Amino acid sequence: MPRNTSINSVLIIGSGPIVIGQACEFDYSGSQAALSLKEEGIEVSIINSNPATIMTDKVIADHVYLLPLTCESIEKILQERRIDAVLPTMGGQTALNLCIEADERGLWKKYNVQVIGVDVAAIEKTENREEFRKLMVDIGVGIAKSKIANSFLEGKEAAQEIGFPLVIRPSYTLGGTGGGFVHKKEDFEAALSRGLQASPTHEVLVEQAVLGWKEFELELLRDNNDNVIIICTIENFDPMGIHTGDSITVAPGMTLSDRCYQQMRNQAIQMMRAIGNFAGGCNVQFSVNPENEEIIAIEINPRVSRSSALASKATGYPIAKIASKLAIGYNLDEIENQITKTTSAYFEPTLDYVIVKVPRWNFAKFKGANRELGLQMKSVGEVMAIGRTFIEALQKACQSLETGRHGLGADGKQLRNLEEIMHSLEHPSSDRIFHIKDAFELGVPLESIRKATHIDKWFLLQIQELVHLEAELRRYQLNNIPRDFFLALKQKGYSDVQIAWLLGNVTEDDVYHRRTELGIRRVYKMVDTCAAEFPAQTPYYYSTFEEETESVVSDRKKIIVLGSGPNRIGQGIEFDYSCVHGLLAAKEAGFESIMINCNPETVSTDFNMADKLYFEPVYWEHVREIIALEKPEGVIVQLGGQTALKMAEKLEANGIKIIGTSFKDMDLAEDRGRFSDLLKSLDIPYPKYGVAESAEEALKVANEVGYPVLVRPSYVLGGERMSIVINDEELEKAVVKLLRNLPGNRVLIDHFLDRAEEAESDSICDGEDVHIIGMMEHIEPAGIHSGDSSAVLPPFSLPENVQRQMEQYTIKLAKALKVKGLLNIQFAIKDEKVYVIEANPRASRTVPFIAKAYDVPYINIATKIMLGVNKLKDFNIERKLTGYAIKVPVFSFDKFPDVDKQLGPEMKSTGEAIRFIKDLDDPFFREMYAKKSMYLSK
Repeated sequence: MPRNTSINSVLIIGSGPIVIGQACEFDYSGSQAALSLKEEGIEVSIINSNPATIMTDKVIADHVYLLPLTCESIEKILQERRIDAVLPTMGGQTALNLCIEADERGLWKKYNVQVIGVDVAAIEKTENREEFRKLMVDIGVGIAKSKIANSFLEGKEAAQEIGFPLVIRPSYTLGGTGGGFVHKKEDFEAALSRGLQASPTHEVLVEQAVLGWKEFELELLRDNNDNVIIICTIENFDPMGIHTGDSITVAPGMTLSDRCYQQMRNQAIQMMRAIGNFAGGCNVQFSVNPENEEIIAIEINPRVSRSSALASKATGYPIAKIASKLAIGYNLDEIENQITKTTSAYFEPTLDYVIVKVPRWNFAKFKGANRELGLQMKSVGEVMAIGRTFIEALQKACQSLETGRHGLGADGKQLRNLEEIMHSLEHPSSDRIFHIKDAFELGVPLESIRKATHIDKWFLLQIQELVHLEAELRRYQLNNIPRDFFLALKQKGYSDVQIAWLLGNVTEDDVYHRRTELGIRRVYKMVDTCAAEFPAQTPYYYSTFEEETESVVSDRKKIIVLGSGPNRIGQGIEFDYSCVHGLLAAKEAGFESIMINCNPETVSTDFNMADKLYFEPVYWEHVREIIALEKPEGVIVQLGGQTALKMAEKLEANGIKIIGTSFKDMDLAEDRGRFSDLLKSLDIPYPKYGVAESAEEALKVANEVGYPVLVRPSYVLGGERMSIVINDEELEKAVVKLLRNLPGNRVLIDHFLDRAEEAESDSICDGEDVHIIGMMEHIEPAGIHSGDSSAVLPPFSLPENVQRQMEQYTIKLAKALKVKGLLNIQFAIKDEKVYVIEANPRASRTVPFIAKAYDVPYINIATKIMLGVNKLKDFNIERKLTGYAIKVPVFSFDKFPDVDKQLGPEMKSTGEAIRFIKDLDDPFFREMYAKKSMYLSK
């Protein structure tokens, strides 16, 4: 059936600010859907309140509404613009819930808007736990024993009937919020109260707990002809009991029998057909008893999900893009296969490689948090790695995490306390995967590890094999390792750093040079979705160690953009926004743009965003070999946050050109001590400071500069490990802890300007001229991390002479640091005197906010300046903001109810929203300003 020609204008509902449980995977799916609909000549409008995403950019949609996600905002759009259809399946739970609310208020009917991509009735069937249970019974699909409860009494009765252990699942919540396991009767009442309060409908499902069972997810697509295909089968490495967002996952499934897989396929298709008559995407979760392969359904989500983004990147099949075309009437056999360009989209991908997803946690930001994983999601991001085998992909994923690990162990960071290891295996947290390996190294039997973890024996055998390989390696020296054994180690995912550590007395470079002498180099394979059965046209690659490479190097001038790796607090989606604009600008400037990144949730890792995508760890060993192969004109590190910036020194040392500001000048700004010396030479005020390498030195410095003091290491991200202390005792504890966790790092001690205001500027410099793209006044005072502070653009109460000082210091610093590209500066203001706190010569989290507020493509402009193809004078920059824009941080404290919610120098927010106000009489602003007055008067 050809597309529905009555649909000429579509509204896509976004997911709002990034929170734990709903992250940038919906930025990816929404962006892909918008571009897909625009290909069909459809006018696309987007509503989303998140300024940090590429989804809310003019390059994605025809009309962007940066408005709160409310029915009032929806109605405003429907009054202003002729909308034929709404697509609510690309914005996670937030979009679905808003779609239901708008339907209940009669908005879609009132404005004659079709709901496409899902049936509203299907949402009710899947989100209402009792309706879902009844449906599964009706169609003969197995489910866990359960009862619905709308009151405390009903919940207690259900528990008595089912027996312990139990699961409590609140209806209509996100990321497992409010849910959890109850093992003992004594804990039930508190857990039931939490669940009922978390549910917007005051409803929970009390369910039999199938602890230790295996968990699987299937991603499906269905068209108007009722054709259903399975895009990807994902197996959870961790058993039931851990939220899938917190679980290591593997595709394709590794431990499924063919009989069980076929049953699961049939049931998934049956479930999708039973929930409603609609065309689009769907995610189904199953649990399998490892003893007898009994299958039960856990849930079905009639929308794209976190796993949809993963499945898309794993297979190369663009689920959101195809789902949006199905939503407007096309059938699968009418849509072009995006990979081969010669066959249709009516096929199921076949993988000749393995992908592994590992979540990324930020427990350090939530001091006192319960780190044990369960039904409530706690991770803030994830990485994906591709390899020929499970173990190669797992080791690459560990290298991608940015936690200082160089693979699965073999890096000097092993745990050696058996009691601690066994506790970790039984009480899973972020390090359990490493502790499984540690247990094997200490000689713990495989069966003991399996009983403690309930992880399938096949996965454990793969990890155990690494221990045997390492014992074999220790018999050799670098110069006598047999080539075949060396190759086998690399094929198992071992990094050069790991091999150097295992051998002892050699360096990473020694290992690299020796293996290249032996002809052991990475080759690059194409992600082609069809196991090379048909020729693929997509330039989308992963590395492994074989004979033949599939990455053909062109003779064009190339630019590599280094991505920002996994999302975490302090480095989020705003850097992926920057990377996407960098890629687009490089293309426009005539370069072949090459992306290196390992985050499956992001737009930068979409296979059609760059001219060439390497889905690889942003890790030195991988980056250096891609550079050696591609021989680019240079590498852009300014756009990928601290991840990319940290690689600048190695790029410089290896003679690789850094595009934009030089490493020497970036390093000057990052080294807090040397930077303060620069400020002194420029006659720019800064808080008194000193540098210490021990607790004794720190005490001396603190007494010289005067308490209170801000204690921080050099080279930090998101205020990590910063603290404000008021006496010698607190200082000594802070410094000892910091040096223990970051050995060899210097500690910077600044006098803390109490009750000072904070502001910041972002600017672009081309080496000669400086353009200040925005100055923002913070609501919260100095001492609260800028990422956790509400910021108002332009400043609303800073006197003219203060703003003039900020402008002067910005221009001075941009020129002194020889900035070519972007510069962010943080200021503290006390008694109308402006002090510079820090400067970051790179993209900041505020640039996307300013770009959206002023409607100017600042990253695109900055990239062209970095590339040397334009000067500032070439651009006619016109700002369009009327009134004020406010950046409002959003937190995910609901995931960690027991943690300290007090804001300070270490960033804790997970996302942000934007609010526009016409004037300072706006009630939203007046409430914020009252807060600022209160802070400054304390």
